[in-house]
Amino acid sequence: MMPRPLEGRVAFITGAARGQGRAHAVRLAADGADIIAVDLCDQIDSVRYPLGSAEELATTAQLVEDTGAGIVAQQADVRDRAALQAALQAGIDRFGRLDIVVANAGIAPMQSGDDGWRDVIDVNLTGVYYTIEVAIPALKMREDGGSIVLISSSAGLIGVASADAGAIGYAAAKHGLVGLMRVYANLLAPHNIRVNSIHPSGVETPMINNEFTLKWLADMASSGFAAGAGNALPVQIMQPEDIANAVAWLVSDQARYITGIAMPVDAGCVNKR
Repeated sequence: MMPRPLEGRVAFITGAARGQGRAHAVRLAADGADIIAVDLCDQIDSVRYPLGSAEELATTAQLVEDTGAGIVAQQADVRDRAALQAALQAGIDRFGRLDIVVANAGIAPMQSGDDGWRDVIDVNLTGVYYTIEVAIPALKMREDGGSIVLISSSAGLIGVASADAGAIGYAAAKHGLVGLMRVYANLLAPHNIRVNSIHPSGVETPMINNEFTLKWLADMASSGFAAGAGNALPVQIMQPEDIANAVAWLVSDQARYITGIAMPVDAGCVNKR
């Protein structure tokens, strides 16, 4: 049998209880990686749709184990650097190394005023910064380097037509990930650690497929924001596995010389704008 492309490697994935995070975990596990998975598994007051649960994180763990990979699944808040460090260390203690980081955890409190602004900046930007920072020492221990992928959004490359502080904060945080990515790509290149960001448009996850977010999207459409917009390709919404496929390629040796790029995986949404 041919070796799987990520055989023997270990991936640290945030926001792994469901949605894109679960898809990343299962895909990288299927490619041979052991997984360190974290999720808040709790609610944030400004977020009006249900966030992931401990039960959903356990389901992710089972799906990873079904591929034959190992997993350490921990509840941790990306806003808490010490908790994030402890969760990562638990995985390193079991698997002995770290090769891949997928900073996926994110929220979308699109109509939550100033509370939404603070929470989305803390989770979607500061949480990604903490994720990178706690992972750097372990990544530097690998002579063959590593790969970091930041999950941003098409809203990290274009504007979002909403005056609510939560929506503005979402766009600001997702744009901020491009800055983080480009700085760390330069800082970590001497250690052969690659850093890139991925920018999806709409993905079929609980963040989108809920009563609150669907109403917000409908309001945006009625205001004229969606007129002539959307994806260029004839697809209304992508699946989490579509983004996981891109992640799997970026962290593999097939992309070994790719660093510092903001890669849309968006069915042509950004180009159409």
